[in-house]
Amino acid sequence: MAYRHDRSKIDTNQQAIVKALRRIPGVTVEVSHDDILCGRNGVTYWFEIKEPEKCLSKKTGKLLISALKPSQVELLDKWTGHYSVVWSLDQILKEIGIKTN
Repeated sequence: MAYRHDRSKIDTNQQAIVKALRRIPGVTVEVSHDDILCGRNGVTYWFEIKEPEKCLSKKTGKLLISALKPSQVELLDKWTGHYSVVWSLDQILKEIGIKTN
């Protein structure tokens, strides 16, 4: 699988999420990957950030697989490390083990 990050296709919510993550002590973020790598306590998390209006079903609120590229679907199915599709900072914080109010 080849993965290429296209800066022209950054989702509108990504910059705010990255900025907020970088303010948290002990959290690192790398953005030159599809979409971000986030490190905490020696663990690397790979997140694909999507805009909720474009990736969620209006009826069920669940992720639409049709909103993903074939390579992203393949990662969800086969990647043996952490890989997750998210659309909010709270989702990321929960996955990296930071409690929110």
